[in-house]
Amino acid sequence: MQTLEKTHPKLQELKTRLIEIDDINSAASLLYWDQATYMPPGGAIARGRQLATLRQIAHTKFTDSAVGELLEDLRSYEESLPYDSDEASLIRITRRNYDRSIRVPAGFMAKMSLHRAESYQAWAKARPANDFKAVQPYLEKTLELSREYANFFPGYEHIADPLIDGADYGMKAASVRSLFAQLRERLVPIVDAIASNPVTDDTCLKRNFPEAEQLAFSLKVIEQIGYDFKRGRQDKTLHPFMTNFSIDDVRITTRVKENDLNDGLFSTIHEMGHALYEQGVNREFEATPLAGGTSSGVHESQSRLWENLVGRSRNFWQFLYPQLQAAFPTQLNDVSLDSFYRAINKVERSLIRTDSDEVTYNLHVMIRFDLELALLEGKLAVRDLPEAWNERYRSDLGIVPPSDSDGVMQDVHWYTGAIGGMFQGYTLGNLMSAQFFAAALEANPEIPSEIENGKFSTLHDWLKANIYQHGRKYTAAELIERVTGSPLSIEPFISYIQHKFGEIYAL
Repeated sequence: MQTLEKTHPKLQELKTRLIEIDDINSAASLLYWDQATYMPPGGAIARGRQLATLRQIAHTKFTDSAVGELLEDLRSYEESLPYDSDEASLIRITRRNYDRSIRVPAGFMAKMSLHRAESYQAWAKARPANDFKAVQPYLEKTLELSREYANFFPGYEHIADPLIDGADYGMKAASVRSLFAQLRERLVPIVDAIASNPVTDDTCLKRNFPEAEQLAFSLKVIEQIGYDFKRGRQDKTLHPFMTNFSIDDVRITTRVKENDLNDGLFSTIHEMGHALYEQGVNREFEATPLAGGTSSGVHESQSRLWENLVGRSRNFWQFLYPQLQAAFPTQLNDVSLDSFYRAINKVERSLIRTDSDEVTYNLHVMIRFDLELALLEGKLAVRDLPEAWNERYRSDLGIVPPSDSDGVMQDVHWYTGAIGGMFQGYTLGNLMSAQFFAAALEANPEIPSEIENGKFSTLHDWLKANIYQHGRKYTAAELIERVTGSPLSIEPFISYIQHKFGEIYAL
C-alpha cells in the first residue's frame, strides 16, 4: 500500500482515519478480554457503560460522511488497479463495511454493546446456578435487538440473512440450510453406524490431571506448533476465545477440567489455530479493515484444522504422546498410544457442543442454527427455548440435557452477541478445514510424516502463504476457489470422516 499512499494523499487520509477507529475498537476489545478473564464481578455495570461508549465513538467516526467522501473520491483509483492489489482491496473492503455500517445508528450500537455486557454477566452467574429464568429477560431483549438490527437492512429474503452476512459474507439462510441438509443426510448414517458399534473407551482421559500441569503441557504444545508468545499469551476464562488488539498482540483463553484431559488441551489447540491466523496476517494491513480473518467460517476452519485434522491425528500423537506420558506418568503409563488415540477420537451422542467429537459436532451446530431461525421468525418464544432445545437433542442425538446449564445455557454466544449468524460458521469451518488441508497435502505430501516427527513448519508456512497473509482481501468463496481450485464442498470433509472413523470403528 505504500506506493499508492505516497502518490495519493486521500488514501493516506483514509488509512489515518481507519487506524484511529481501530485503536478505539482495540481498546474496547481489551476491556472485553479483561471482563472475561480478570475483572471483578462488581465492575460489570461500569464495564458495560465503558464498552458502549467506545463502540459508539468508533461507529460514529467510521460512519462520518467524510469517510464516505474519501471512498467516493478513491473509486476511480480503485477501478484502475488490479482487483487483488492491496490498495484496491483496502478501498473495496472499507467501502463494504462503510455501506453496511451507515445503515445502523450509533445509538443502537451503544445500546447493543451495553446490553451484551449486562447479558454476559447475567449468564456467568445463571449458568452455574442452572437458572434460565434469570437470563430469560436478557435473551428476550437480545432477540428484540437482533430483529431490530436485521431491519436496518430491508429487502432481505429471510430475517437472519443480514446477521449471517455480517459473519459469513455472501451466505444466506437458504444457502446454509441447503448445505446443512446435504451434510446431515451424509452424517446421520455414519453416526448411527458408529453408535451401534461403540468400541472406544475414554476413561483414561477422566483421571485426575492437575490444572497446573495441564496448562504447562498445553503451552508447550502450541509453542512447538508455532504460536508466538512474544506476540500472545494465554489466560483462563469460562468459555474459551481468541482476541487480538493488533497483529502483534493476539491472545487466547482456555478452561481446564481436572477430570477431563480432553477439554483444556484441545480448547487450547483450537484457540491457537485462530491465533496463528491473526499472527500470520500481512503486517502492512495493521489497524485496517484488511487485518483479521475474512469470515467466521474461514476463521473456524483454521482452529478446527489444527485441533482436529492435526491435533487429533495419529501422526501428531506419535510424536507428542511420549511427552504427555512424561508430564502425567501416574495417569498414563498404563495407557498405550493406540488406546489414547481412540479415546480422543471417541464418537458418542453427547450434550456439550465444545466437547463433542468430529462426527456429531455438526449436528450440535445445526440444532442451534435451526433454533435461531425459529426465534427470529417468531415461531419460537424465548420462554419455550429450553423445551425446544431438549426436544431437538432428544430427536437428533437421542439424549436429553439433565439441566439447562448443560442445555440451552451451555454456549455463551446468545448471551454476549446476537441471535442469528452466530453458529453457522462452525460447520462452514469444519467443511473448509478439510478442503484446505487436502489442498495442503496435495502440495506437500510430506506433511503427515513431518508432523509425526514434530515438524509443523511446512504446514504452517503453507497456511501463512495461502490463507493467513491475505487477511480479509478475499471473500471466503474467493479464497476457497483460489486455494483449492474448487468451490466449497462437503465431499472433502465426508471423505476425511469416512476414512478416519471407518478405520477406528471398523465400518
